[in-house]
Amino acid sequence: MLLDHRLKHWSLLRTLVIRDLESKYKGSSLGNFWTIAHQVSQILIYTYVFSVILKVKLNLAGVDSNNLIFGLWLYAGLLPWTAITNGLVQSSTIVISQPNLVKKVVFPLGLLPLVPVLSAFIESLVGLALLIVMLVLMNGSMHLTLLLMPMIWVPQVLLTVGISYFLSSVTVFIRDVPQSLLVFINMLFYLTPIVYPISAIPLEWRSWVLWLNPVAAIVEVYRELLIVGRVTHWGEWLLTCALSLGAAIVGRMVYRRLRVGFADVL
Repeated sequence: MLLDHRLKHWSLLRTLVIRDLESKYKGSSLGNFWTIAHQVSQILIYTYVFSVILKVKLNLAGVDSNNLIFGLWLYAGLLPWTAITNGLVQSSTIVISQPNLVKKVVFPLGLLPLVPVLSAFIESLVGLALLIVMLVLMNGSMHLTLLLMPMIWVPQVLLTVGISYFLSSVTVFIRDVPQSLLVFINMLFYLTPIVYPISAIPLEWRSWVLWLNPVAAIVEVYRELLIVGRVTHWGEWLLTCALSLGAAIVGRMVYRRLRVGFADVL
């Protein structure tokens, strides 16, 4: 009975995620092909601007420092960042934007924050596939560490889900949360080594950035698996896994505690 109940929830979640992905380009002639077009345009723009025009070179051990690699390296860092931030921004208003579903007694409210998180994650996988193609075309091969990508996807999704549960529930009672989130994300972007390598941070601050900012650790390991071909930040990865699991548990607890008042407020 319990298994059947959970299978129904997973089926409903799958339907909601597919509907969310389709709704973004509903009515357009190309449909979800726009997702691929958007990702391709980003790769080409970053590669052209930073690698061709600015001729920025990447100085990483074991990485060919040709002109094209920086654009792909930058895009590799933006993939998990965009998946996390898009999931958080969209999920922060998911409950207040669905008052009809909230007031339905039979609807499993616990699924709502998961929809934008999984949608953003799936879109990032499309970008990842395109990035892999570009790296293979440029290098002629791909690092075997690509097979370890799930080890960074798990904490990435858990962290996003946990914070999304917290934000979506608190927003029902404090409507300033989405605007505050945007300000925080803008600040965090420049505190995370995305457009600059971690080596650019002064040595005395480098460990603090990686250990206290789980997004920074996720971005670094993401790039190491794809471009460098080895993982050097195992300790930071383990801490990020623990923090992500803790965020998922705490976020879910807060959501379950507050959701009893959703219908009254909305």
